[in-house]
Amino acid sequence: MPTSELVISTYNNERSLHLCLASLLRQDQEPDSVCIADDGSRDATRQVVDAFRSKVRYPVRHVWHEDHGFRKCEILNKAIASSESELLIFIDGDVLMHPVFIARHLELARRGRFVSGSMIKLSVGATAAITEAAVMDGSVFLRSELRRLEVIDRLTTWLKTMPFPYPVMRILDLLSPIRCSFGGANASVFREDILSVNGFDERMRYGGLDKELGQRLKNAGLQARTLRYSAPLLHLEHSRGYIDRDAQNANRAIRRQTKEQRRIWAEYGILKS
Repeated sequence: MPTSELVISTYNNERSLHLCLASLLRQDQEPDSVCIADDGSRDATRQVVDAFRSKVRYPVRHVWHEDHGFRKCEILNKAIASSESELLIFIDGDVLMHPVFIARHLELARRGRFVSGSMIKLSVGATAAITEAAVMDGSVFLRSELRRLEVIDRLTTWLKTMPFPYPVMRILDLLSPIRCSFGGANASVFREDILSVNGFDERMRYGGLDKELGQRLKNAGLQARTLRYSAPLLHLEHSRGYIDRDAQNANRAIRRQTKEQRRIWAEYGILKS
């Protein structure tokens, strides 16, 4: 089994990060290390990280840079460059991991392949109702609780609650008809493979930055595997004051060029020219 590091991106969302880390304590399979990729949060985030570090036996790194606007790609590249693990599992700090999450990513880990999953999105009201106790006792993932929170709105959402035995859920992943793209809130890839494309493109701001990386990984010959149903996350809703429509349009242009030109190497990535 490869050595693994869970990379958690965060920015000034202490409550969500605290709940996210609480769900990490319930994992069937622990990572070998954790890296908090912090895009310039205030000191309260460091306190959450320090408190979590005291509860676990594996290393917890806090990679931080000053807040100069949305620079998620830069802080993720710093996390990748400084990691010593073979497999990198990426999530955002506003999600809750089902207990099988890390084990499932490790089960599917292959060099020359990236794996990407999905999530169940919670409303503002449902997010506010989530408690640490519900995360720690596992009730937050019960279908009865998600029904009470009015989260299950369609068949695919119901399937993400893992209503069938684990072997069946694995088969459903294989039968999933969706086209797999790299979703940075639920994805894994070998570090050597992400280094081969020079990591994230640091020109990109909020909106599609992970999909652009996924396109370059595909251009480089990596296969994509979906985890639509067997490694679910719950997404905690929050404000996004960093949304910039002009930046999103610029991101779309970069993604289009990456696809049309079949670009592999990020000129503005981990290694700077």
